[in-house]
Amino acid sequence: MSEFTKTERPTLTDKTTINIREVLAGKRRGARSALLFAGPAVIVSIAYMDPGNYATNIQAGAAFGYSLLWVVLMASLIAMLFQALSAKLGIVTGRNLAEMCHKQFPRPVVYAMWGISEVAAMATDLAEFLGGAIGLSLLFKIPLIAGMLVTAVVTYGILLFERRGFRPIELIIGALVSVVGLCFLIEMFIAPVAWGQAGLHAVVPSIPNAAALTISVGIIGATIMPHAVYMHSGLTQARAPARNANERRSLLRFSNWECIIALTVAGAVNMAMVMMASAAFHAGHSDVAEIETAYHTLGPLLGAGAAAVFLISLMASGISSSAVGTMAGQMIMQGFVGFRIPIVVRRLVTMIPAFVVIGLGINATYALVISQVVLSFALPIPMIALVLFTRRRDLMGEFVNSRLTNIAAIAGTVIILLLNAVLLLQTFGITVPGLSSS
Repeated sequence: MSEFTKTERPTLTDKTTINIREVLAGKRRGARSALLFAGPAVIVSIAYMDPGNYATNIQAGAAFGYSLLWVVLMASLIAMLFQALSAKLGIVTGRNLAEMCHKQFPRPVVYAMWGISEVAAMATDLAEFLGGAIGLSLLFKIPLIAGMLVTAVVTYGILLFERRGFRPIELIIGALVSVVGLCFLIEMFIAPVAWGQAGLHAVVPSIPNAAALTISVGIIGATIMPHAVYMHSGLTQARAPARNANERRSLLRFSNWECIIALTVAGAVNMAMVMMASAAFHAGHSDVAEIETAYHTLGPLLGAGAAAVFLISLMASGISSSAVGTMAGQMIMQGFVGFRIPIVVRRLVTMIPAFVVIGLGINATYALVISQVVLSFALPIPMIALVLFTRRRDLMGEFVNSRLTNIAAIAGTVIILLLNAVLLLQTFGITVPGLSSS
């Protein structure tokens, strides 16, 4: 504690930083020491369990049973790779992805990327903010507008903890992530899941028709989030800056393990959402397509406990992901254009689309699904940029991507580009071979 004077009291963040330094210096070891490095991937993992996932996964399970589980698994694996690459960029270069784009690309490209990223951020917050509001509204029997206002106040309160450094916000988001995970673990004990079918469809690809394709692209947009890809590099860039190559190697090792564990949990939660919807709705209620309808239908089918657990998870997901989305929006804006606005202004601006949607009487769950499709179209931009940067030896040095990593990253990007292209053709009425229209 010699870094502090006698009159200074080290914060939780200060203590965490000091302990991380001791681990990197070889003075601390053990499982508890590894927990010091947990945080960045936990924060971004909530983006993979946000209300947009609820909307797309419920529709997928209700309409197509277990058929689209393979899409969730594929999206989770691609997400794991790109979040690890994003974390690596921040650790190795000391810059986040938005800052690197600002430094490496021409100004017109930078401004275009920033504009698209801001649209993606607003689509993200629409899903997250509405999800938290829907959960509060249904759980406490209050109007949706009141739920939106409560969500706004709670998320702003969480964001205030960011002033105290990285550790308090990591612990708060981590607690809410745990709530979501625990809720769906409980649901798996309640729902009559056909585990054999679930296992088969998790590894055997199939897209039954054109509607399934739309949901599949929505699942990818809801699972691999543009703001999460940007944000992870920012969370690692200054958390515990490496002072030499050995420390970078250690940080990368801990970061990769955290990505694997946190995003495995997130992927399992997503698959649990689809399995719950399939088990509860597919046989006799395949038309269930809204979160509100899912809640009201779950009660009679699986009991009031299952419905309440579902709402608690939705509320925790919406509040935490909305706070994280606002943090990411700030980071993206500052990285691309070097401009930062007060967090309360940022919070108010990103809430506007949600209030417009409700004010116009647009179906909230439909808006959630469309927002995820929008995100899927914005997603290739940060993915392509990340691949370009992490494969450059002049930027990454000895930590440049291996050939296998480059192949996997390029393949993941191409898959998403192809799915988006097929969806565009479908949108403009062009028949896609192999897909029926119903």
